[in-house]
Amino acid sequence: MFGPTSAAQEIAAPTTESANDAHEAGFRAYLGQVRQKALTEGVSVATLDRVLPSIRFNARVVRLDRQQPEGASNAPVPNFAPYKARHVDASRISRGRAKYTELRPLLQRIENETGVPEEIMIAIYGHETNYGSVMGNFNAPEALASLAYEGRRRALFEAELIAVLKMIDKGVPQYAITGSWAGALGKPQFLPSVYLRLARDGDGDGYADIWRSEVDAMTSIANYFVNTGWRRGEEWGFAVNVPASFNRAALSSRMASPRCPRVFGRHSQWKTIAEWRDLGITPERGFWPKDSMMATLIEPDGVGQTAYLLGGNYRVILDYNCSNFYALSVGLLADAVRN
Repeated sequence: MFGPTSAAQEIAAPTTESANDAHEAGFRAYLGQVRQKALTEGVSVATLDRVLPSIRFNARVVRLDRQQPEGASNAPVPNFAPYKARHVDASRISRGRAKYTELRPLLQRIENETGVPEEIMIAIYGHETNYGSVMGNFNAPEALASLAYEGRRRALFEAELIAVLKMIDKGVPQYAITGSWAGALGKPQFLPSVYLRLARDGDGDGYADIWRSEVDAMTSIANYFVNTGWRRGEEWGFAVNVPASFNRAALSSRMASPRCPRVFGRHSQWKTIAEWRDLGITPERGFWPKDSMMATLIEPDGVGQTAYLLGGNYRVILDYNCSNFYALSVGLLADAVRN
């Protein structure tokens, strides 16, 4: 759950030895600083002595981080259609429907308890790790330490490094500390701090095993969404047609989001469903949610193409991964799995 790249799209590759060697002295000195901070946050000496000497600077994870599209704030935003074709494809829909059927009694129970739809849990599972088939094989402490040392987002990655050290301190096994290049872990790709806060034991064995237990993974995904404000019984969004006479300038958003400004900057002003209908917007599927639901408009492929009205639950999906393409694809995959 870190940026547009999921574990299903990234596996570890050999690092460049010369690049690693050039950084090693500075990296070791930096780990000394991390050690002191971790000690003050309660990580044991035994864990620090076991983990920190065993990791090296990994230049590959730094390159992968620098290649993320959201890092180029001045680059033009591409169309959504190619991304949708890759991420809401026939194979992912078919596998999602099979997994939905397999886990149905579990998913029904979790939805009844939390209000998070069954198909949304499956769509997150499918997007993050292709239904658990690819969870990444980067050493999480090494990846997070390398990204923190590189420095562009040190506060973020250093905090996650200390969080994964706390996980190890609590007895999380060795197999559980491998994940994506950005340190995301398990079937739902939780960052270590998210695991510590929100992972849940769904089968009652006393351990939130988001790596090997689908019960725990689905329960944890739902708990994340509840914690972020999911609204029971409300649509995430839906595809709409926009009339040719539509005045976009009059409805552009006047708000500047401090988080992911490029993502939220593509959304219109908020209006009720009744107000959007009065402006000539029509749903592609021929039905409307309740008139009082608030929604914002996005046209991810430009004027004249399919647009979407997005509700408050869409913002919850964005909290999981702040990318319009990701959140739209999760919603559309969920709809395809359910239908």
